[in-house]
Amino acid sequence: MHSRTKVTVRYAETDKMGIVHHSNYPIWYEIARNDFIKMFGMSYTEMESRGIMTPLLNLSCHFGEPAFYEDELIIRTWVQTITAARIVFTYTVKCIEKDGTETELGYGSIEHGFVDAKTFRPCSIKKRMPDLYDKINHAVKHY
Repeated sequence: MHSRTKVTVRYAETDKMGIVHHSNYPIWYEIARNDFIKMFGMSYTEMESRGIMTPLLNLSCHFGEPAFYEDELIIRTWVQTITAARIVFTYTVKCIEKDGTETELGYGSIEHGFVDAKTFRPCSIKKRMPDLYDKINHAVKHY
C-alpha cells in the first residue's frame, strides 16, 4: 500500500539556475509521510499526543532529473520495513508531464525510531499502539 502526495514546486524552492534545490526533497518526504500515516486513521499530532515521537535516524536521497518552478510532482510513499522500534519509509518523486505521464526525478528513504515523548528512550510501537502497528505491518507485507 502506498500514498500519492501532489506537490507543486514553489519559486522559493528553486535556486539561481531555476532548478529545485536538493534540500527540498526531505521536506517533501515529510509532507508525504504525514499523508501516508493519515491513511491509517492516525496523524503525527495524535501519535505525539499519545506519547510517541519519531526522530530521524537515517536519510537517503538520490537525484536524477531536475524539477523546475511550477512543475507538478507526485511523491509516492510506502513503508519498506517496520519493527517495534523502527520504521523505514521509501519515496519516489515524479514529475507529472503535460501528457499525463510521470517522469521519475529521484527517490529516497528515511528511517525513524519510535521513542517515548517524555524520556526520549526507545519504545515499542507494537505495544503502545498495536492497532497502528498492525495496520502498517499488514500494508508492508502486501505491497
